[in-house]
Amino acid sequence: MKIIYVGAEVGYYAMKDVVGGRSECEHVEAEPGALGEALKGADAMLDASMKVKITNQMIEDAVALKIISCATTGSDHIERKELNRRSIPVRSLKEDRDVLMNLTPAAELSWALLMACARKLPAAFDHVKSGAWVRELFPGRMLRGRRIGVVGCGRIGGWMGRYARAFGMEVVGFDPHVDPFPEGFIRLDLHELARSSDFITVHVHLSDETRHLISREIFEVVKPGAILINTSRGAVVDETAMLNALESGRLGGAGLDVVEGEPDIDNHPLVRYARTHDNLIITPHCGGFSPDAVAIVCAHSARKIVKELGLDS
Repeated sequence: MKIIYVGAEVGYYAMKDVVGGRSECEHVEAEPGALGEALKGADAMLDASMKVKITNQMIEDAVALKIISCATTGSDHIERKELNRRSIPVRSLKEDRDVLMNLTPAAELSWALLMACARKLPAAFDHVKSGAWVRELFPGRMLRGRRIGVVGCGRIGGWMGRYARAFGMEVVGFDPHVDPFPEGFIRLDLHELARSSDFITVHVHLSDETRHLISREIFEVVKPGAILINTSRGAVVDETAMLNALESGRLGGAGLDVVEGEPDIDNHPLVRYARTHDNLIITPHCGGFSPDAVAIVCAHSARKIVKELGLDS
């Protein structure tokens, strides 16, 4: 048996500890050629990276493959046609609410982006590095008494609500799939949330239902000057409409940990805009990346592989 792993080193060692010598393990570079070649001889794959698109051709060539286990909530980088034809399961953390509930790195980065946008921190830091010291150029928004609209009121959205209440904010939410709502949330429809919120933070899985959920129509009614945070998936937001809203000033700012088409972002319109404008902050989808959390989720994902391959008997 052979299990291949893609992701940070700490996750590889967590996987090896779980496998415990019952299978050969290999840490593969997150690069299409290397991964495609390694898959050809693999019985299982643990993906903690999401950097490489896994194509139907890769799966077709992986004649021994029996399972892909993702140490992430998303798995939209994996094409499904060949997997479905061969009934190869793709497991992800989306099915592991109990494990995820106490993992807070993604929520913490979401809140950090909100604070960085509210206080213009990157621009202020660049200002000081240039040798200047004019605080009046960086007026901050006081959070107390403001309204935050949480789109997606599950695990991460719930943590965002807790953080917001600790800062004295009013919390409203939109999520047709959550009932009852988290304590302290006021339920609103999406348009009313957009019209009335000073901050909007998005935490939903990408699906046909949620693609461009934050649409051009939403940006047209958004409260002038509002700040948008998106750490879910780039395609949940109509990025063209968001860029127009930033350029026009309708949207006061945005903090993103995701963009559509990542990781090939050098020519991305939002990245190009961020190079010359201070009202957009983008980080490289690092919200869930914390060595402590990576070790936990990789060990959990490895146990799924061990069970699927019958190595636990």
